[in-house]
Amino acid sequence: MTEVSSQLPIIYQDEHIIAINKPSGLLVHRSMIDRHETRFAMQMVRNMIDQHVYTVHRLDKPTSGVLVFALSSDVARLMTEQFTEKTIHKTYHALTRGWTKSQFVDYALKEKLDKIADKDAQQDKAPQEAQTHIACLQRFTYPKAVGRYPQARLSWVELNPQTGRKHQLRRHLAHVRHPIMGDTTHGDGKQNKFMRDTFNFHHLALHNSSMKFCHPVTQHPLALSAPLWPELEHVLATLAPYQSE
Repeated sequence: MTEVSSQLPIIYQDEHIIAINKPSGLLVHRSMIDRHETRFAMQMVRNMIDQHVYTVHRLDKPTSGVLVFALSSDVARLMTEQFTEKTIHKTYHALTRGWTKSQFVDYALKEKLDKIADKDAQQDKAPQEAQTHIACLQRFTYPKAVGRYPQARLSWVELNPQTGRKHQLRRHLAHVRHPIMGDTTHGDGKQNKFMRDTFNFHHLALHNSSMKFCHPVTQHPLALSAPLWPELEHVLATLAPYQSE
């Protein structure tokens, strides 16, 4: 996990909501899946502001970026309604294997259930609709062999999910054969080793860069953004001289 002090970066705060820049490797809240973990974003934010906070959405443990908490149950309900009504716009950025083309992925996903946490959930749900816009921003050719390839090809992409399925972005990128670098569940083992050995990068290269929505109380538009964490910034800076047309 990214080395994190007890103070997480606050990117927005008022009397109703607070938003932080979550590092990769930090759970949002306690989970039966990771019983050994002792640090959670929810608890850390509560300790930082000495106030109870309420989750309104989640980021996977290895995903970094904008994470919003409500400061009351009423505000949490209002925020949850916005997520349900799909009026919240999220933009992610990711580093992917290969030269990824801009495209719209419309590929239904079967819900993946955990044996422990989801033991009481319905086991035979039909696949749920899932859509993601992918925009390729940059392509790189790095002069180092990876597996059977004489050079490493990578892409820096912008992702706009239209639905919010579990691991949707990671699974959609894997579906189009351009998995996100550092994804140990849906990714490419040789490419992940290349990231560790070449850039000392031990994370998932997926970042929730921004969220846009109406403030749940004032109704004013809010645009929250979170800068990349240094580890991913370093990778992009190293790749910059190898950008391809």
